[in-house]
Amino acid sequence: MLTALADAPRHGYAILQEVLAITDGRTRMLTGTLYTALDRLLQQGLIRVDHEEVVNGRLRRSFALTEQGQETLAGELRRLRAGADEAERRLALGGFRPALGLNGGTA
Repeated sequence: MLTALADAPRHGYAILQEVLAITDGRTRMLTGTLYTALDRLLQQGLIRVDHEEVVNGRLRRSFALTEQGQETLAGELRRLRAGADEAERRLALGGFRPALGLNGGTA
């Protein structure tokens, strides 16, 4: 969800759609799960309400990353990248050479 908010503020439905796009459809969130997670991220100070508007008589809140949220996402990126690098290193030690590297190039 933090990745879905990294480049622009989004409202709930747009976050759901962005998560689907980012994960090539592998992660589908239920609405209840989304709003529970948004409440938790708000409480943790990782996101903030960017703005609110009324659409079709209903309040729509858009969310954005806070500085702490950006730092948390950057830390998670470093952790995931280190894990992927280690997996790639170990596969190479075992003689496995993937057709495509993790960065999209050929190995």
